[in-house]
Amino acid sequence: MRLIPYALLILYPVAWFAPLMRAALLPIFGMEEISVVSGLASLWGTDPGLALVVTSLAIFVPYAKVIGLVMVDRGLMAPQVAPVLHHLGRLAMADVFLVALYIVLAKGAGGVTVETAWGLWLFTACVLAGLTARNPQPSG
Repeated sequence: MRLIPYALLILYPVAWFAPLMRAALLPIFGMEEISVVSGLASLWGTDPGLALVVTSLAIFVPYAKVIGLVMVDRGLMAPQVAPVLHHLGRLAMADVFLVALYIVLAKGAGGVTVETAWGLWLFTACVLAGLTARNPQPSG
């Protein structure tokens, strides 16, 4: 379990750029791959406020928790930050909910075809691994 945060330092950035889903207005026109980063880029162009929230929950919060766990493990941060890291981990699950919501909304639109891609599984695995990564116990 101690190696999970170290693995996530590499896997999270891969998951952000991996295709989460393929979408097309009509399947005959080909499918466009959508990743966390491409989805965020599109969102920044249409709704910067929502994009800030989603960027925070999908990228900054989970990665901050992972960095915190690694720093505690390496002795670079006091174990007393465990409650903060625990709360950061809970916020990170919001990104999987948002991706699922986007898929449901897109499938509900007429004429839209949406298929999940391998990146969705990787991204979900990263979030779940981040939730199961053992938080350091405060010494006392």
